[in-house]
Amino acid sequence: MEGILAEYYGLSGCHFKKLVGYISTNYRIKSDQGTYLLKVYKDSPEDKEQILAEIEMIRCLDHLDAQSVSTVIPNTKGEFITIMDGKIYRLMSFVEGLFLKEVEPTPKIYTSLGRFMGKMDVKLKGFRSSPIEARKLDWDLQYFQRVHPLTKYVENPEDRKLIEHFILQWDQHVYPRLEQLRKSIIHNDGNDWNVLIRDGEVKGVIDFGDAVHTPLINELGITMAYALFDKEEPLEWAAHIIDGYHSAYPLLEEELDLLYYIVAGRLVTSLCFSSYDKTLQPDNDYITVSQRPALALLRQWLAIGPVKAKNTFYKAAGFPVEMPPSEEEVLKKRYQVVSPILSVSYKQPIHMASAAFQYMYDAHGNSFLDAYNNIPHVGHQHPKVVASGQRQMATLNTNTRYLYDQLEAYAAQLLAKFPSPLNKVYFVNSGSAASDLAVRLAQNFTGHKAMMVMEHGYHGNTRMGIDISHYKYTSRGGKGQPTHIIEAPIPGTYRGEFKGEGAGAKYAAQAIERLKASGNPVAGLIAEPIVGCGGQVPLAPGYLQAMYPAIRAQGGLCISDEVQTGFGRMGSHFWGFEMNAVVPDIVVLGKPMGNGHPMGAIVTTDAIAEAFDNGMEFFSSFGGNPVSCAIGSAVLDVIEEEKLQENSLATGNYFMESVKTLQSEFSCIGDVRGSGLFIGIEFIKDENLTPDTELAALIKNELRSRHILVSTDGPYDSVIKSKPPLCFTKANVDQVVEEMRDVFVSAKRSDLPT
Repeated sequence: MEGILAEYYGLSGCHFKKLVGYISTNYRIKSDQGTYLLKVYKDSPEDKEQILAEIEMIRCLDHLDAQSVSTVIPNTKGEFITIMDGKIYRLMSFVEGLFLKEVEPTPKIYTSLGRFMGKMDVKLKGFRSSPIEARKLDWDLQYFQRVHPLTKYVENPEDRKLIEHFILQWDQHVYPRLEQLRKSIIHNDGNDWNVLIRDGEVKGVIDFGDAVHTPLINELGITMAYALFDKEEPLEWAAHIIDGYHSAYPLLEEELDLLYYIVAGRLVTSLCFSSYDKTLQPDNDYITVSQRPALALLRQWLAIGPVKAKNTFYKAAGFPVEMPPSEEEVLKKRYQVVSPILSVSYKQPIHMASAAFQYMYDAHGNSFLDAYNNIPHVGHQHPKVVASGQRQMATLNTNTRYLYDQLEAYAAQLLAKFPSPLNKVYFVNSGSAASDLAVRLAQNFTGHKAMMVMEHGYHGNTRMGIDISHYKYTSRGGKGQPTHIIEAPIPGTYRGEFKGEGAGAKYAAQAIERLKASGNPVAGLIAEPIVGCGGQVPLAPGYLQAMYPAIRAQGGLCISDEVQTGFGRMGSHFWGFEMNAVVPDIVVLGKPMGNGHPMGAIVTTDAIAEAFDNGMEFFSSFGGNPVSCAIGSAVLDVIEEEKLQENSLATGNYFMESVKTLQSEFSCIGDVRGSGLFIGIEFIKDENLTPDTELAALIKNELRSRHILVSTDGPYDSVIKSKPPLCFTKANVDQVVEEMRDVFVSAKRSDLPT
């Protein structure tokens, strides 16, 4: 190389420093004549064509000098490249300055970054190059679909699902609109190691090796993706970049509509290719140097949400932000077509627009941390669950009168989670329908009609479901206790009659006495392992161990309602009944089964199933259809792959410990109870355990105003209940608890004991 530089470029006294490079091998040359950049490529017709095209592209940027962009140095023959011994040599000016990665960010720098890239793209607007336009680089976002197969190389399931979420969002929002966007040749790699700062502004850019002909907005999205690394408030910094770019090259609204997804697309591309390249070069740490900040930004992007980002981008570019209708207008339209009997949460209802994992986004751009909804069990819109449903819906959806593989496969996968006596499953569409069927099975098997139910229990919205739901038939509008229903006192150890060791047996004895006093043998006992609508009340230890034999002794069956407590939510066990060391005869499933897709089921024994096969056909039009089975199977896969049961245990324990610490500061917290991510926090006014309904409502609505979702329940509506998606994290817990603490402090109420 020293001889070539001397003969073809007249350089002497050369000192070489090797620099990082992918396509080429790069050297900084310090010579008697100055400092230069030498790029060395293999000699091939394709590389030569691309190098010459890149040189023409840089020459097009006549507003930039040799200290702003690496301009080519002709050799002594006036040629831009030198070919010798199977290699291509290109000598270029060396652009001095600090990389963006190396400087403390300022609004001035970030505005100048956008302006610099915008001015460069203005100059490139009319530039045409067949070699560049023919490129199909993997890093060109218009070919984003190429990253899809690479997600399997992302080892951490938590990271993989995040990446797959944004791939799904790209397919839904960006891909259909790509061909309508403005296209141009762009630099395509304005990362924080390619942008140079001098005198407090962006003054240079290097490395045009990734230049492509692609949608123009990709330039801005790629530049933002790297510039936003390690920023606490990424949208604030994004606004400066957009302001600068827009001042140089006016953006269009349809481009800003997609910018949120394009930023994510670049981050996903980087993460997928670095994960794949790491398998090829496991000892090359440089490959994964940007993974940590890219993942961190992607998580921030998820918490921000698409609407807030879009609104910020519009404001930065000076476009008016479209205001959604008010909640009052939405409610008015709602009540024109549905009854007000469909209640809404919170004093100030929320107009939701979208959701992802543990976040929900309203129409105004607010992001809500969902510490409330247990139906999206593995997370709102989990990409694996969504994709599974989409694939199956595009292939086959029918009913159980036909044979299809998905039914047997999912049924076997589900039944594998149960102890051996429970080996038959009936699929329906909801927990309510499953509860109804469970009672039918019990009444058919035993020949009895009476049912024993739990005080404050809830088991569905069907007629039979309401009959067995104390929570419903005793509430406003209810018709009271049906004659065939026997009520068992809720066996709670905080507010109930019995406390301490042996409380479960005492409650059971009390319930058995009521059973005897009724004079009627029961078809069965139905109970939740933790009574949700009763205020997240766990059944006292030993209660079911005493009740199940008593029920069975008089011919009845034992039904465990796992609609809210099943599928690993308890943390310590996959099913709630396992916590009580019992095996029921029938298990009711619903809510989390399909992660929001309407599914329900009952699981029972061979003997009960055989008795039900009495000549009358059982049929559910949609129960067990192929789409539902595919979705249900994906939910089970995700629970296993992402270790969500283990996360429920660890995060749930941390949640309760954190609230108990809060309890030591504020005596208005009377009790903290539950298991895993199924938690109740009861509020009281005094040592007599007087329920504080008003305080619970205040906390619920104050948290809502701080963009955290919880709800209230219990006989006095004095219990905050939290049953978030199982992907909830300890950081999410910290946010909930700190905001709750702040509500206590800021409330300054006279009836708030401390």
